[in-house]
This record gives sequence, C-alpha cells and structure tokens, in this order.
Amino acid sequence: MFEKEIINWFKKNKRDLPWRNTDAWGVLVSEFMLQQTPVNRVLPVWEAWMKKWPTPKDLAKAKKSEVIKSWGRLGYPRRALRLYETAKIISEKYQGSIPKTIIELRELPGVGEYTAAAIYSFAFGKRALVLDTNIRRVFARAIDGKEIAALTLNNKERGKREKLIPKEASLWAAATMELGATICTAKSPQCEICPISQFCVWRFKGYPKSRAPKRKSQSWHGTDRQCRGTILNYLREKDRGTKSQFEKLWSDKKQLEKALKSLEIDGLIEKRGKSFTLAS
Repeated sequence: MFEKEIINWFKKNKRDLPWRNTDAWGVLVSEFMLQQTPVNRVLPVWEAWMKKWPTPKDLAKAKKSEVIKSWGRLGYPRRALRLYETAKIISEKYQGSIPKTIIELRELPGVGEYTAAAIYSFAFGKRALVLDTNIRRVFARAIDGKEIAALTLNNKERGKREKLIPKEASLWAAATMELGATICTAKSPQCEICPISQFCVWRFKGYPKSRAPKRKSQSWHGTDRQCRGTILNYLREKDRGTKSQFEKLWSDKKQLEKALKSLEIDGLIEKRGKSFTLAS
C-alpha cells in the first residue's frame, strides 16, 4: 500500500552514511557498532576503524588491547571483542570473505537474528526480514495503529512483516529503517512531513497512547556500567593503573572491585602484579 511512497522518500532524503557505500566488511562492522548505539556516535569510530583495519584479516592481526582502545567510548566493549573474534573466524574459515548465508552469519560471535538479517540484506542485497526497533515502530503505527511495538518480537509479527517485503527487499529494509530513525521517531514523530501519513492507522485513530509496558531506558550514572567504563577509559589513556588510582575516580570500593573482576572475566583487562592493563 505504501511501498512506493516510502522508497521514493528514501531515495530523496536518505542520509549519506559511509557504510551505505562500502563493502560487506564495512557493513558488518557498522552493524556491530550500531547495536544500541546512535549513528552520530558511531560515525567517527567507524571511519577510523575502517582506515586502520579495512579487511577482516587486518583486524585479526591486531592486538586485543589496540582493538579495545579503538572501540573508544561506544559502550558495551564486549562487542569489540566479538567483532575481533568474528574477524579471526572470517579470516581463517572463510579466507577473509564475509559469509553469504544467514546460517553462517548466525554462527559468528555477537551476530543474532537481526544483525544476520541486516548484513545479509545490506551487504549482499538479499531478501531478509530486517526488523530493528525503528522498523517495528513504523509498522506498529502505520499498520496496527499502535504507538509502540511489543517489547518482544514473536512469530506472529514476523509472519505479518514478512508479507510486506517487496521485490526491492534490501532497499525496503533501508528505507523503512530510515523512516523510523528520522521521521517516525519514538518521542517526536514528524507526521506533517511523513510520506505515508495519509495511510497511517495510528494517525487516523488520533494518536492513542499505548497502555503496554514500554522499554525502560537504561540508566548510566552510578551504575556498574559506568564504573567499568571509568576503568577502561583510564587504561586507554594511561595503559596501566592500580586499584588505588581507580579509587580516586570511583569512591564505592565494593562496586569497583566487582567491576574489576567482571572486566577480567570478560577478557577486557588483565592483572599484572598490583597493576591492571587492557587485555593483550
């Protein structure tokens, strides 16, 4: 019903994102970085990363500490290690070429249902059911008349959205994602310039508020994640640090101890005598 409107809008208004004009490796790297992280934060890191490691084999040869440093403040640094492990598998098992099937992609570290579908679609132009938060919100509003999609994706929703995929499947995935990211946003939808506002059931119903539980925004200040991030940022800048140095940055000693242990378990830092360093 509104395929033509969305795709025409996308062709005229799409953002000039560098991973849209790159190879399969660049697409894969972008999908790892974009997990739970906004585009504006990913852009500079992705560009620097691709200059440093333009192929999986280049990344596979890097030191783990260098990978963690280059990931910077993107958050969820375990993603950097999964990307590193993925590069090694691609280099060894696939001779440096990105796997071209959903099954093979799903076997890579850190690649789930959505990421595999996105890589398959955007890197190879194949038909796949790409459903990120933005796409699900567009469909929930335009088709179901609901403010937000359900917290979890189920087979019923998958089946309904599968039927919407047109011939230009990868273009459709990119266009619907862009629409949700820039126009049909969670908090401030710009319905007055939306290309499918005339078809939107949610608009027709008068924008009813959802009674369903909404996804809770993740807090940051004072959390274990912030504590872990404080330690990693220190080690990125100083290379080595002691517990007493970390205590000057984080007053809760129990939380600090917990963070240090979890970072060791995750393979992000190492203890060397009385000091800590990024994992080598």
